[in-house]
Amino acid sequence: MDPRLYQIAALAGLLIYGLGWLDFEIGAVQAAVTLAGVLGTQWACSRLWKVDRFDPRSALISGLSLCLLLRTNHLGLALAAAVVTIASKFVLRWRGKHLFNPTNLGLVVMMLATDSRVWVSPGQWGNVAFFAFLMVCLGGLVVMRAARSDVTLAFLACYLGLVIGRTLWLGEPLTIPLHRLQSGALLLFAFFMISDPKTTPDSRAGRILFAALVAWGAWYVQFRLFRTNGLLWSLAGFSCAVPLIDWLLPGVRYRWESRLKPKPAPAFSNTNPQPALP
Repeated sequence: MDPRLYQIAALAGLLIYGLGWLDFEIGAVQAAVTLAGVLGTQWACSRLWKVDRFDPRSALISGLSLCLLLRTNHLGLALAAAVVTIASKFVLRWRGKHLFNPTNLGLVVMMLATDSRVWVSPGQWGNVAFFAFLMVCLGGLVVMRAARSDVTLAFLACYLGLVIGRTLWLGEPLTIPLHRLQSGALLLFAFFMISDPKTTPDSRAGRILFAALVAWGAWYVQFRLFRTNGLLWSLAGFSCAVPLIDWLLPGVRYRWESRLKPKPAPAFSNTNPQPALP
């Protein structure tokens, strides 16, 4: 099963629940405009770049993530964010690989360009919704065996270690960092944004290094520069280092097709009496 289908179901379920019961600061009209924008841009760019077929799965993940995180009072800005998010996948590439996570770049560009008319929701959903979504995210790692679970786990370990370590250093009660960490935005970032297999380093060592750098950058922006959205700024900044990490720590390039359609093992032969491992 394609891991993206599980992600789409999880994000869509959360969005529907948030619109119906959690009073998310986004209306159904804005959500529809955002989703139509990402799908329309994906289709248009697929035609312009002469892609063999229109694939809406990655675009839907980006659009649903925008619905959960991006907030604005202008439908035009929501549509612009959708266009920037998807177009970046086709425009900003390095040796055939996305340079930035599309959702991350769309949020950062719109916050920089709109003078506070676009902002990011912290995603405080209450304990019940937070822990339910956490179980869904962890289930995605186990059930779907996502190819980039290492970068998610490495990021969470580093970021939680830095946040809790700061609390212990300052002598604060542990309830303070635990409350900060109960954020829907953190879950979306760790399980759906930094783990994007098309924008993370190719090797496992490179991904762990990348996760540690992003965690440190987010912590520094949040607790040393005292600015919000440290996760987004850090990921956007350190994504520029991915080509260098791939050069220093090379690995196998991720392909959705290779995950979904593994090549069959070769048949027995005199020169190769043992079948190759899948």
